[in-house]
Amino acid sequence: MLDVQKVRADFPILSREVNGKPLVYLDNGASAQKPQVVIDAITCAYAEEYANVHRGLHYLSNLATEKYEGVRGIIAKFLGVADEDQIILNSGTTEGINMVAYGWAMPRMEMGDEIVLSVMEHHANIVPWHFLRERQGVALKWVDVDSRGALDPQKVIDAIGPKTKLVAVTHLSNVLGTKVDVKTIIDGAHAKGVPVLVDGSQAAVHMPLNLDEMGADFYAITGHKLYGPSGSGAIYVHKDRLAEMQPFMGGGDMIREVSKDAVIYNDAPMKFEAGTPGIVQTIGLGVALDYMMGLGMENIAAHEDRLRDYAVDRLGGLNWLTVQGTTPDKAAIFSFTLDGAAHAHDVSTILDKKGVAVRAGQHCCGPLMEHMQITATCRASFAAYNTEAEVDALIDALELAHDLFG
Repeated sequence: MLDVQKVRADFPILSREVNGKPLVYLDNGASAQKPQVVIDAITCAYAEEYANVHRGLHYLSNLATEKYEGVRGIIAKFLGVADEDQIILNSGTTEGINMVAYGWAMPRMEMGDEIVLSVMEHHANIVPWHFLRERQGVALKWVDVDSRGALDPQKVIDAIGPKTKLVAVTHLSNVLGTKVDVKTIIDGAHAKGVPVLVDGSQAAVHMPLNLDEMGADFYAITGHKLYGPSGSGAIYVHKDRLAEMQPFMGGGDMIREVSKDAVIYNDAPMKFEAGTPGIVQTIGLGVALDYMMGLGMENIAAHEDRLRDYAVDRLGGLNWLTVQGTTPDKAAIFSFTLDGAAHAHDVSTILDKKGVAVRAGQHCCGPLMEHMQITATCRASFAAYNTEAEVDALIDALELAHDLFG
C-alpha cells in the first residue's frame, strides 16, 4: 500500500499555506505538483550538466545526450513498450497529436474522409482534426456518452464507415473521470482496417499501461500531469505508422544531410524531433516516471480508488450538488455544479479562500459541455499525494459556498 504521508513529504509545495489555510491541491487534472527529486534533477541539469545534445563531442554534451536519450527507454518501460524507437520525445500531448495530424493524417486524407471522435475529447484531440476539416474537407463523426458519462465502445466501432480513416479517443476523461475501454475499440477498428489514436494524458497518471498489449497505433502522454516538468512529453507510434509518417517540422537532428538540392532525413524517431529539444524538461520527466514506477502504478491506482470511493460517499451526501460522470470504475476526478445560481467561478473562488484549489470552467471540453447542457463546472481531481482529510476539507469548503450562495 502507498504510504501517503511519506509521499506527501516528497512534494515541498504541499507544506505551504494559501490564504492562511493549509494548501489542499485538487487541480491535478490540469497539472500535478513536482517531487523534490524532479526539482533536484532540473537544478542539477542546469547548474552542473547543461549542454546541447547530439551535436558536441565534449564531456558535457555527451553527458547531456546520454541522460536525455536515456529517458526514451524510461518512457518505453513506463508505457509497456519493448521497442523504444517507437517513442517520439516532444513537449506533450498537444504537440504529439498535431504531429500525427500533419505528418500522418494530412497526407492521406481527402474531402469526405472521416475521423471518429467521442464527444468527451479534450480540445487537444479535437482542434487538430478541425484543421483537416477546414483545410481538406474531412468530416468529424461524433459518438455521444450516456447519462452516466460512459462511452460504449461498440458505438464507436459502429460509427466506423468505409470513409473512416482514423479513430481518435481519450483513454480517460479529464472532466468525467470515465475510463474508456480502448482495447475493445482498437480491436474493432483494426478489424475494419482503421488505425486508432489514444489520448493518454489522464490515463497514464492513474493506471498501469501496456501499449504492446493494447495495440494502439498512436498513444500520447504529457509530462506535467505525470509529476514532471511542463514542456515535456512523448507520443508512442507503432512501427507500421512510423513508416507512413512524414516529418512536419524541419531542422536540427531530424536530418542526416542537407544540400542545395536535396535533404536526407534521419531515421525514426529522431526524424520527428526537430530543433533543440526540451533537454532539461525531458530529463526531469524521466526522473518523474522513475519516481512513479518506484511507488508502483498499482499502488497509486489502489490509493486513488480508495479516495474516489470516499469522495463519492461524501459528495453524495450533499443533496444540493450534482456530480457529472457517475460510472462506478471512474478515476478520482469529480466535476460538479451547485444547484441554484452559483457559477463555477464563484464557487472556486470561495473554495480558494479555504485553501482548496480546484478547476473551474469548461476544462477544454466544449463539445462535452454542450452535450451535458451546462456552461461550466468545478473540478476536483486527485493524485497520489491526496488524502481523505483533503476530501473532508473540500466538503467543508463546499458547505461554506452553499451557505453563501444557497
